[in-house]
Amino acid sequence: MITVEEFRAEVREWLADNLVGDYAALKGLGGPGREHEAFEERLAWNRHLAAAGLTCLGWPVEHGGRGLSVAHRVAFYEEYAHADAPDKVNHMGEELVGPTLIDFGTPAQQQRFLPAIRDVTELWCQGYSEPGAGSDLANVATSAVLDGDPEKQSWIINGQKVWTSLAHWAQWCFVLARSEKGSKRHAGLAYLLVPLDQPGIEIRPIVQLTGDSEFNEVFFTDARTDADLVVGEPGDGWRVAMGTLMYERGVSTLGQQIRYARELSGLVELAKNTGAIDDPLIRERLTRAWAGLQTMRSFALATMDDELPGQDNVSKLLWATWHRDLGELAMAIKGKSGLVLADNEFDEWQRLFLFSRADTIYGGSNEIQRNVIAERVLGLPREARG
Repeated sequence: MITVEEFRAEVREWLADNLVGDYAALKGLGGPGREHEAFEERLAWNRHLAAAGLTCLGWPVEHGGRGLSVAHRVAFYEEYAHADAPDKVNHMGEELVGPTLIDFGTPAQQQRFLPAIRDVTELWCQGYSEPGAGSDLANVATSAVLDGDPEKQSWIINGQKVWTSLAHWAQWCFVLARSEKGSKRHAGLAYLLVPLDQPGIEIRPIVQLTGDSEFNEVFFTDARTDADLVVGEPGDGWRVAMGTLMYERGVSTLGQQIRYARELSGLVELAKNTGAIDDPLIRERLTRAWAGLQTMRSFALATMDDELPGQDNVSKLLWATWHRDLGELAMAIKGKSGLVLADNEFDEWQRLFLFSRADTIYGGSNEIQRNVIAERVLGLPREARG
């Protein structure tokens, strides 16, 4: 296997040679709160990365990846951030549903979907949250019923998903639905792969505080998917869904932290340019932000290969609170100028502030994370639930 430093040099050289011309204009674009920025152009860049063998780095070689270690992948993210390369558009496929299919999918599912994920020719979104099932995902009510002759059956899906990231750009959705009528909570769920381009699906973008739409409502009205596009067994969807959520931490979390480091570095420069750096309270908050980032990185590296109760909750609590506080710090540094729009557009720091307000809510609110840690890790009495 190529050494980490050899791979790092390969990535650095490739980025220097390729992040030029039209691609150079994409530097720093994209990411949470900014997914609307040059989406089609970033899609082309992501496909360019794939053609060079720089996607799906940790996937096994037999599934089209490079079989690289955690250290190799961390080196990639570090060099990618250093080059200020644009955010990739294929996170859901490459980091979530792809590894899920490798671990839980059938050979036929792997052959059908993994090449298109690797080459970035099909994009994915996540169909988990519902109006009545957000942090408490086990309340899923969307139904899936097998219909038709045994030789040619389909799943018929009815219900609604919400806060579905990038559904309006995706071709497929991995959907958690209730496949056993009358089942409760974690039992009786199915993890389905559903094509979005069909009459029974309506996608409605949700306008955010920033004026953009990254999240969507997705309505299923007798939508269909083939009977064999269930990952794992029907009724075992909760286990598969939790497997997908496990991939949300891991190396992709380290990549997220590298983006955060870039934001913090930019804030330091902003503070120098505005003179806010002369304020000792601002300097203290910047120092605390740096220390918090090191804490997150150390925690992620220490728990990368373990699956202990509560560690995902601790990780979410750490990064969500840190990033929300960074948005507040950005406004403190900008001062009065943060209250007005230049050319009727939000700048990157205003977008950071507005979007990061949601960090401590989506994916399980801070309150939910603390409850889980208290009950499942510390063994404290369960919260009273009416």
